[in-house]
Amino acid sequence: MKKISLLFSIDDRFTSQLKTTLYSIVENNPDCSFDVYVLQKNKLEDTEKLKKFCSQLQIIYHPIIIGEEIFKEAPVSERYPETIYYRLLAHEYLPESLDKILYVDADILCINQVEHLFSMDMNDYLYAASSHFQLIKVNTAINKVRLKSYDSEAYFNSGVLLMNLTKIRKEVKRDDIFQFISENRFTLILPDQDVLNALYGSRILLIPDQIYNYDTRYHPIYEVISKGKWDLDWTLDHTVFLHFCGKDKPWQDNYRGRFAALYKHYQRRSARI
Repeated sequence: MKKISLLFSIDDRFTSQLKTTLYSIVENNPDCSFDVYVLQKNKLEDTEKLKKFCSQLQIIYHPIIIGEEIFKEAPVSERYPETIYYRLLAHEYLPESLDKILYVDADILCINQVEHLFSMDMNDYLYAASSHFQLIKVNTAINKVRLKSYDSEAYFNSGVLLMNLTKIRKEVKRDDIFQFISENRFTLILPDQDVLNALYGSRILLIPDQIYNYDTRYHPIYEVISKGKWDLDWTLDHTVFLHFCGKDKPWQDNYRGRFAALYKHYQRRSARI
């Protein structure tokens, strides 16, 4: 059985969403076992419930309490809390025995197997991630100019991030990250993502978003650019991660996106555990 290490970073507002994401991963990967590391500023209020939930799914749960206000000078908001930055320094808190881990946002559904992604040879890359440049090409060009990341292949989305911890421990430095945030705090739009792209964009391996980071807002565009190939049936058969990007989320009562029913299915199933 393939053992896969997963990483999340949440606060108390996202424990329910985390359960939905975890359930979807386990449900669609019966031949894998999972260690789940959850970065959190303080101990989550629902820690005992989360531990029980993971135990029921045969997941090994590893809470990582950050505690210190390491990003207290970084731009934060209700939509972008301090926890979004934790993935940038996750290697400082994770066990040295881990050489690779898969970070996943808690607004994501897994609908197919993750083993191929986790087993990917990363060579000398620090990360593997997707870009939505084929969906929003103008934004990609603007972001590369804005962040002066001209050597990067694209502007990467940090919602699904395969991390080469062996390399990251040697090359990703806390001081570099803090200095960049300090010098650019008023120009950061997608805070942690901007930092990742500006400092390490040229060290990120591009993986296809239609498979590993499908932006659910743009399903009509996926069909158009693929000349009809990436339709709903193809997506359900091939896409690994559906990412509910943007302000509108599928757990909100007024959400009417294409994959709303699918999300509610996993949400209801996870709530029964």
